[in-house]
Amino acid sequence: MNRYIKTALLAGAAWSALSTLAMAQDAPPQAEQASAVDDVIVTARRREETLKDVPVAVSAYSAERLAAVGAMDITELTRTTPSLTLQAARGANSTLISFIRGVGQQDPLWGFDPGVGLYIDDVYVARPQAAVLDIFDIERIEVLRGPQGTLYGRNTIGGAIKYVTGRIGQEAEGEFRMSYGSYDQRDVVVSGSAPVSDTVSVSAALGRYLRDGYGQNLNTGAEHYNKDVMALRASVEWAPTDALFFRLSGDTLADDSNPRHGYREIAPSPGSVYDTNAGAGDRNKVRTSGLSLLGEWNASDTLTFKSITAWREGETLGPIDFDNLPAPLLDIPAFYEDHQFSQEFQALFEGERWQGVAGVYYMDAYAAGAFDTVVGGANLTTLTSGSVVTESFAVFGDFSYDLTDRLSASVGGRWTKDEKTGEVFRQRYLGIRSPVFGNAGAIAFEAPRTDYEDTRTFEEFTPRVSVTYKMSPDLTTYASYGRGFKSGGFDMRGDSVAYPATDEGYDSEIVDTFEIGLKGSLLDNRFNFATAIFDSTYEDMQITTQYPTTTPGVVASVVDNVGQASIRGWELESSMRFTDNFAANLMLSYIDAQFDEYLGYVPSGPLNTSCPTLAGCVIDLSDSRDFQNTPEWTGSAGFTYTHWLGNGSRIAFTPSAAYRGAYQLFESAQPILDQESYWLLDASVVWTSSDERYTFGVHGKNLSDERYRVGGYDFSSFGALTGDAVIGFYGAPKTVTATLTARF
Repeated sequence: MNRYIKTALLAGAAWSALSTLAMAQDAPPQAEQASAVDDVIVTARRREETLKDVPVAVSAYSAERLAAVGAMDITELTRTTPSLTLQAARGANSTLISFIRGVGQQDPLWGFDPGVGLYIDDVYVARPQAAVLDIFDIERIEVLRGPQGTLYGRNTIGGAIKYVTGRIGQEAEGEFRMSYGSYDQRDVVVSGSAPVSDTVSVSAALGRYLRDGYGQNLNTGAEHYNKDVMALRASVEWAPTDALFFRLSGDTLADDSNPRHGYREIAPSPGSVYDTNAGAGDRNKVRTSGLSLLGEWNASDTLTFKSITAWREGETLGPIDFDNLPAPLLDIPAFYEDHQFSQEFQALFEGERWQGVAGVYYMDAYAAGAFDTVVGGANLTTLTSGSVVTESFAVFGDFSYDLTDRLSASVGGRWTKDEKTGEVFRQRYLGIRSPVFGNAGAIAFEAPRTDYEDTRTFEEFTPRVSVTYKMSPDLTTYASYGRGFKSGGFDMRGDSVAYPATDEGYDSEIVDTFEIGLKGSLLDNRFNFATAIFDSTYEDMQITTQYPTTTPGVVASVVDNVGQASIRGWELESSMRFTDNFAANLMLSYIDAQFDEYLGYVPSGPLNTSCPTLAGCVIDLSDSRDFQNTPEWTGSAGFTYTHWLGNGSRIAFTPSAAYRGAYQLFESAQPILDQESYWLLDASVVWTSSDERYTFGVHGKNLSDERYRVGGYDFSSFGALTGDAVIGFYGAPKTVTATLTARF
């Protein structure tokens, strides 16, 4: 009850202040305000709507806004978006870990679905590898918070991130952007578009990103936390008639940055948190590419048909050194590969009082990989390999009706069926690395610990309903209910000897969320805001736990559907333009997430005090577990002061501060790894020419040089055999980057 009261008081204070302000401005404005903020158009409900009208908690970032603060990739959205965590995962620059409102997926292993959906122009990206997208050649990025199961389907139980590129204009244009900064950062982005004929237009963008490491591999001399990325995107648009439009788009990315091995948190430790002594190797390769075809037919003024066909594929090859020492005490050489085909058909309706979208979706996806768990102290290697084939089919619809000029209601639903076939193999070898990773002399002994293939089907109906009321033309309140689900699957690390139930796979998880929101513009559009309170019930949560077994050198994995949790919170985003020269932004979010039931598997061993005479048992651990990557409080504040020069050019100064409360990296508290609260201080100074063609900016990030941990692993319970390994991964140190942009 105290949790409800605390959340309600926070939200009530915001509602009271904003509603009072709204009532106070009922009188018409005395004069037009030149600095009013324009309406932002988003497609959160798969159709164009103004941000202040859509009954969804959504943050929208335009390309101009991101450029003004020097944002380089989507992980920087964590600074200013309520209830959001976006981080680069272990091992590579470009593997994404994402959480929204406490829901996500920390483990980027193949076969594990994320809890936050990532979309590039409405194409679902099924795997986290190469998903830390650099920001270039975009129109905007949208972050949808809360389950989006009706319109976006499976694996959006926490929310969705939409990376939106713009359509090609009617005139030839281009842009050249060059950056140089700390650690010898050298970035070049070139983009351009042009009409080829009255009906055909083309565009292309190339990004090259190079940076030395924040640290060094003291064992090999290689750069550590460096960046070496090439990204390319191209599109062709064809509009043979006013009613028909086609767009063929392709993208590719090559990331040859060195692997991130992390920092050893216990002795012997290197001097800097960005240094390592790893001996597993310094070669890492990530490749991904995609092709999509969008077709639109405006059949009438009220009906549009849309088709989205897409293919994506990728591969990742690289090691992770979990002991962070030259010897192979706990080394993990690994590779992943995946490909996916998807087809979506939509029908969009637009009437005088009603709007809606309905459609069908199909996806055929394949993900596979292998890795060695090398325990050099015992001269043992465990090979784990496997694959997951996913065939998904869905039918969906979402419709809104204006009951009055102020009151509207929406109802939607989606039925999804996922069929997954998993294949898992686990074999122990004498020797350092298995034959799959180059050791032809490795000797297999004993029977495979895991060797099975199984198929499971998961079905779910995910409804959504909302009621929206316009308190005034610029102020909207809404109440909504939505459900999301993430289908079950098979543990690619599962050890059938240690945990026989792994062959049966694990079940789907469900999130039901009730939300009340208030959003709009006040004071003649000088003040824009969005606030919401939400209450989520999270059932059958999929939690991965790894533990040492009684068999030397064997690390076992268990994926449990642990039970139920409650997540409640409040979010506020606002911006205020005080004068034509001075504006400010504020974000604040509060989350209270607790496990109501956590039925976890506890293996035999010294930690098992509940059933010490059994091989293991399932008990309720809710009193000793907390949510990972979910700080109670996050917030940010910043302002922009613009000074106009005599020749019509201008200089904008934008300092900001972002706060992130303390959080755990895993459900079990690990004091040596869990991150305390911290602040990140940024500042940008940007000059813009009078004709908007040239900008020059200097962007400082983490100016207080804060050391903060974004990931880590504790293998100390495995003992000296694996080097008592405890390693951490850290966010970027203080950097300063100068960027010149020319448009032509």
